[in-house]
Amino acid sequence: MGNFLNQNWLAETNEGFGIAVKIRKKLEHIKSDFQEIEVYDTVNLGKMLVLDGVIQLTEFDEFGYQEMMAHVPLFSHPDPKKVLVIGGGDGGVLREIAKHDGVESIDICEIDAMVIELSKKYLNSLSCGYDDPRVKVHVADGSEFVKERQQFYDVIIVDSSDPIGPGESLFNETFYRGMRNALAPQGLIASQSESIFLHMSTIKHLLAISSKLFNDSGYGMFQVPTYPTGTIGCCVATLGPDFRNPLRRPDETMLNKLKYYTHEIHKSCFALPNFVLKILQQQDK
Repeated sequence: MGNFLNQNWLAETNEGFGIAVKIRKKLEHIKSDFQEIEVYDTVNLGKMLVLDGVIQLTEFDEFGYQEMMAHVPLFSHPDPKKVLVIGGGDGGVLREIAKHDGVESIDICEIDAMVIELSKKYLNSLSCGYDDPRVKVHVADGSEFVKERQQFYDVIIVDSSDPIGPGESLFNETFYRGMRNALAPQGLIASQSESIFLHMSTIKHLLAISSKLFNDSGYGMFQVPTYPTGTIGCCVATLGPDFRNPLRRPDETMLNKLKYYTHEIHKSCFALPNFVLKILQQQDK
């Protein structure tokens, strides 16, 4: 569980530094079959979900993560019809996918049913994603689930926790090969890929796997203040479409519903700092 500095502050620490959040009240603390789940009411950030001591989201800034994870791959595909979310039990990515009227089916595969249950109880601004009639819920291991759907999905989004505990199996080559095989022609994946300031080894690992299995891949970076370092990103990999320069963009109606994503933000998120480019270039040699 999170580290309490005192009765009012919860701290998450990582690699020698971290973030502290002022707490109003603990709403829930349970141990599921897979992980410890905590939900807090915070003083300034709304409700907060914590898994195994790691902050997953706050209502204050969750939109940046949810919107980029969903709309970057969806607007990169010329006509996405079938979408799979692996993880994402809070429902936020589902909420964003549902804004795409052309999508016909949305499967979500979440290994921990308690995350879904508690999100529906406390995090309605995210779990409202489950209300869309196109959503079908599968409580299962995502690494096994993709093996059952060959050449089926246009877009697969991996909204995973960190590569420890129940999320560990979603960061290896076997899983990425399974996703590739589950994609229809011209399909794309987008997977949560940590921060350039804390986890370059993880990013390099995922890009190495993706470049081996897909036509093209890259890392997109975006801002979420309540994650350590304030940044996180996704690995995007494609069997065809150019995800760096998407042909489609949100119309005015959808744009009015968005807080973070724009066509310009989409393109710019793949422009990485020079130190990151140098590290990745060394890997390519």
